[in-house]
Amino acid sequence: MAAGVKHDYHLVNPSPWPLIGSISAVAMAMGGIAWMKGLFGLPAHTSWLFFLGLAGVLFTMIVWWRDVVIEANEGDHTPVVSIGLRYGMILFIASEVMFFVAWFWIFFEMALFHHVRGDAGSSIDEVRTAWATWPPHGVETVPAFQLPLVNTLTLLLSGTTVTWAHHALQVGDRRGAKIGLFLTICLGVLFTSIQAYEYNHILEHHYFFGGEGAANSGLYGSSFFMATGFHGFHVLIGTIFLSVCLARLLAGGFTPQKHFGFEAAAWYWHFVDVVWLFLFAFIYVIFGAHGG
Repeated sequence: MAAGVKHDYHLVNPSPWPLIGSISAVAMAMGGIAWMKGLFGLPAHTSWLFFLGLAGVLFTMIVWWRDVVIEANEGDHTPVVSIGLRYGMILFIASEVMFFVAWFWIFFEMALFHHVRGDAGSSIDEVRTAWATWPPHGVETVPAFQLPLVNTLTLLLSGTTVTWAHHALQVGDRRGAKIGLFLTICLGVLFTSIQAYEYNHILEHHYFFGGEGAANSGLYGSSFFMATGFHGFHVLIGTIFLSVCLARLLAGGFTPQKHFGFEAAAWYWHFVDVVWLFLFAFIYVIFGAHGG
């Protein structure tokens, strides 16, 4: 800490990254709208503004987190500041939990109360027939105990390897920490690869939009892809998070006493694991039975 400071709090130096990040995020959001619908004279399918904003967001993330790492290495992250960082990570994960609650909510609502739409929701015979079962009539679902089960075992194994790496770092076993972290990253890449193959298989075989299912699969397909797809995106982010930690570890960073960057990545990875267990149990197994 700077000379003469009499408190445990870190007063951050003036930084341009919050402003640059905010401008980039707005540009990315407007660019997404322009890409899909057109905006401010830009015709639909204009993508350059979105990617410009995305580049700004990614740049902000890199340089801002770089500054945080520098602050930690310079001793600015006192025990009081470290507690604040932990609270921040906990609240972030809590917000992510609520994000997934939204997708579970719509899936559960349709799975448990689909008959309401079938019985009284419409006077159209086709709609009543479609909602008589869940998944809707004609929708072919993904077999739970094939690729989804393999991905479940993959993530469960990755949870053990990241815990091994964390424990190894705590006791000063840097070699063990590197091996455990590398294995976790490999398992994360394997999960993403399997999910990409599964999605390709779904699209090739028209699981959600072939035959009779074509007219009835909208909500099921949307909720399935949003829930599992956003989880896959979180796995990708977590893999990058862990890869940065591995790079820092290889460069001599982290000590048994100070390694919150790695601890935060481990927390995030365990969150990803738990969400997938709920996805597998409810969306694939319990409420994913073949609807006919």
